[in-house]
Formats: sequence, structure tokens, C-alpha cells
Amino acid sequence: MKKQNFEIKNARIREQFEALRKSHPEKLKQRLNLSWSNWGFGIEPLTATAKRLADAGIAHIELHGNHYGADLGYQPAETLRILADHNIAVGGICGMFSRENDLSSNSGIARQQAVDYLKRTLDFAAAVKAGYVLVVPGAVGRPTAYDDSEFDRSVTTLRLVADRFVAAGIKAAIEPIRAAEVSFCHTIADAKAYLAAVDHAGVQHINGDMYHMQSEESHIGMALLDADQHLTNLHLADSNRCALGEGALDIDTVIMALYLIGFNRSGCYVTPEPLGPGGDPYPAMNGKPNPATLDHMVQQTARYFREREAVLLEGE
Repeated sequence: MKKQNFEIKNARIREQFEALRKSHPEKLKQRLNLSWSNWGFGIEPLTATAKRLADAGIAHIELHGNHYGADLGYQPAETLRILADHNIAVGGICGMFSRENDLSSNSGIARQQAVDYLKRTLDFAAAVKAGYVLVVPGAVGRPTAYDDSEFDRSVTTLRLVADRFVAAGIKAAIEPIRAAEVSFCHTIADAKAYLAAVDHAGVQHINGDMYHMQSEESHIGMALLDADQHLTNLHLADSNRCALGEGALDIDTVIMALYLIGFNRSGCYVTPEPLGPGGDPYPAMNGKPNPATLDHMVQQTARYFREREAVLLEGE
């Protein structure tokens, strides 16, 4: 029976992966770095989050970029102490961009808010030794364009803080998001075009997101290969935006594609961010979560991801 188009691409990735496994087994020795994005945990104390991740064998965290003002957000010393108590290191910071701090806004006040927010976030990121800060070129939750100049305004505004990324040794990771949530930069190709437009050493990386990629990419595995060395973090969730293994996502092809681009190196992370099915997940950011639900989500995702990784690498 003739294969479907996506099956042909899946098979091509599997063939390349098997060739790599046979000819260069040393390149597969290091496993992918598993992290977790905690902004969907709402107002849960960081101590509870750290314990949950440690119990699931997760050694890295992507912290909610919650420095919305001078008096808000995690404090570096306390954060490092809590995470050290559970042997967890900071992978990166999940920058949060709304209409109020929109890099592409037609309001200069909002763009200044974005610049100030990034400065605060970078100061914190440097203090906790984060490797990247996630940046969204336009406001999340605003799918309608202001005008035809928002891309250019976003590029110009981000350049104002690009030198700070270099000085701090932190990567700016541009995240493409589905068209239902943002007005531009929807695909890996779009993110690469944005990087080229910014044209700065401090802005050279991409944060992929499986949930958005399922809506926007013609083939997720091929898009990951296209991202190649630009990719520094990948948000994971199953097809229904729930825990891995609870939907229809072909996680095997994702894992194989990541190994093909050498994503199992230091400074690169696979970071689950299962926010649940339905509409707007962002109210959960400031709400009280259900600990039992989070426990299941983390344990199920970590277990399933490592299980599938082992099957591919070792035939377990």
C-alpha cells in the first residue's frame, strides 16, 4: 500500500536516525535534557513545583518570566536555594508577552514596557544562570494585526536590548505561535526570517512548541530539521495539549529529529508545557492549581518521554 505523504517523511527521518545510530553510536550516548515549564502551575509555591519535578526525575526548569514590575517575580537568592535543595538547574525563562508589553505594538508606551520587561527578565536570568529567555515577537492573545508595520516595529524594538543578551551570555529564543493566538511569526520558517531581520548575535535562536507546530507546520519532524542549530528549546505537549502519551502525537519522530540535529547537547532542552485542552490557558497563570492533576501530568509525561526515547535508542 502506498504511504501517505507524512508517512514518507516519517520514514525518511527514521532512515536517517537508524543510519546515525549504526555509524555514530557515540552521538546518541548523551540523552536529551528534560526540563519543565512551570508558568501553567499558577500561583503554586516554587518549593512544591521543585519537589514535583525532582520526584519525576526532571533536573531542569523553565521558570515563569514573572517580573512584570520592579516589585514582582521570583527573587534570585531564594529561587536558587529552593532549586538547589532539589538538585534542579534553570534551563531558561519563559518570557510572557501581552498587549501591555508587545514588542510590535503601535503604542510606544507598550513597546517601552516590553523593553523594560526584558531588561528585568535578563537581570534575573543572569542571576539564576538561565541559558535562554523566550521571546514572542508579537502579543499572545492578539491574532489581528495592528497594521502592516508590526514586524518592523518588533525587530527595531528587540534590537534595543539585543546587546544585553550578548553581555549576559543568554540566548534570545524566538517562539513561533499559531495564528489563532498571534498576528505574525507562526512557523519555524517565520522565526528564521525574524532572526535574519534582527541580524544580531544576541538573537539567533528559536523556541519551538509542539502544540503550535501541529497547527502551522506541514510536518513537525521536517520543521525541526529545518530549525537545526537555531533550536535551543522545544515545548512539548500531546496533540490535545495534555500529558505526553494521552493524545495522538508521533513523539518518536520528534525524538529522532532532535537527535539528528544534535539536540542532545548541553544548553538544549525538551520542556513539557501541557496546558490542557480547550480555549485560553492563560488565566491558569494566576490561578490556584490542582496538585493531583499536576502530579499526574508531570509523572505521565516524564515516564512516557523517557520510555519512547529508550525504545528508539536501545530497542527497549
